[in-house]
Amino acid sequence: MRTPVVVIGAGQAGLAMSHHLTGRGIDHVVLDRGEVAQTWRTERWDSLRLLTPNWMTRLPGYRYEGSDPDGFMTKNETVAFLDEYRRSFGAPVQTNVTVEKVCRRPLGFEVRTDQGTWVCDAVVAATGASSEPYIPALATELPDRFHQLDALQYRNPCQLGAGEVLVVGASASGAQIADELQRSGRQVTLAVGDHVRLPRLHRDRDIHWWMDVIGQLDERYDEVEDLNRARRLPSLQLVGSPERRTLDLNALIASGVGVVGKLMRVSGSKAQFSGGLTNLVGNADLKQNRLLDRIDEFATEHGLDETLPKPTRPPATALPAIPTEMELSRFDTVVWATGYRPKYSWLDPAAFDDRGRLAHDGGVCSLPGLYLLGIPFLRRRKSSFLDGVGPDAGELASHLHAFLDRRVHVWPSPGAAGVGIRSRAVDPEVHSGSGR
Repeated sequence: MRTPVVVIGAGQAGLAMSHHLTGRGIDHVVLDRGEVAQTWRTERWDSLRLLTPNWMTRLPGYRYEGSDPDGFMTKNETVAFLDEYRRSFGAPVQTNVTVEKVCRRPLGFEVRTDQGTWVCDAVVAATGASSEPYIPALATELPDRFHQLDALQYRNPCQLGAGEVLVVGASASGAQIADELQRSGRQVTLAVGDHVRLPRLHRDRDIHWWMDVIGQLDERYDEVEDLNRARRLPSLQLVGSPERRTLDLNALIASGVGVVGKLMRVSGSKAQFSGGLTNLVGNADLKQNRLLDRIDEFATEHGLDETLPKPTRPPATALPAIPTEMELSRFDTVVWATGYRPKYSWLDPAAFDDRGRLAHDGGVCSLPGLYLLGIPFLRRRKSSFLDGVGPDAGELASHLHAFLDRRVHVWPSPGAAGVGIRSRAVDPEVHSGSGR
């Protein structure tokens, strides 16, 4: 089978790229191991909602048009939205096709699947950044009696017994799961590492509205000093809920959740935690207030103060006495919410550097004809949001179109940078949660 472009992944990133390729008249196929929005169908917990408001649910040529713009889509609503998006422009999706290997050929690529082989000029890897959970090695040191599951396996409290639960990781996923389990009647302890705290609302506007209007979400990858660090930032400690409530450590502690520092080791019958939580909390509070200061300065400069409530600040995080050691016997279940990482084991080894890092510059890989889409801060701070993959896909589609127009019959030697590509090796970074 022959086509100019193979897009791998039929989630929001792959569909956004398909829309741009369709608009440019570039023949292509979109392959997915399951259905459209497969990860939303099978790897999300039941109560999950988008972290971004419905009005931010925007893809190229398509957007939310419902009656609740300030609400937050449920998991099933998100699947339906992406299904409708696919139908809106007739995306050439082939479902239930597992990509087994992408191999470089002298004149392009060979994409081997369990349903046959495609030959193409370019490949777009749009499988997203949550291909597999990152589980610390110390998980193997826990006693066999523990029920262990990760955030991709968690569905609802009914999966767990009635005993006490240790949730490891306090970004969006960990905070939401801990909150849900505590509300279900379990006693939960949350192990907290580095985290980003923000209020759901500031001066009666959603925090994402503010970050959008001040331009923070459009900050580009070539404008930050430490891109690798920016890509590893934890996801915001937020929850999308009908009442638009704030979910931070103060709210969790008030609901009865116990908090400890980062899980450091398992020693015999005890779990040991970092003693540095107070510093991490102080840093999160400081960064939150810096952003709110920037927002308030913007409001004043643009004459918004008279139409908005007076600025306030959330109270500082108030920690109780924090133990650094706990008996493992008190817990029955551990939920690992320690982040995710992309999985590209099916890509040609020539796409990676000698340290095993996938080398790319804003999604343009050093292996000519290979593109990456859908990971955090790919080209913008909002790259992993539904609202962010569209602009990224548009820029990469332009580059891909030019690549197809100028392709030659002799490919550069392995490891050579493509024409016009500023090669930058990037770790297959672990990131905490998803922008969603």
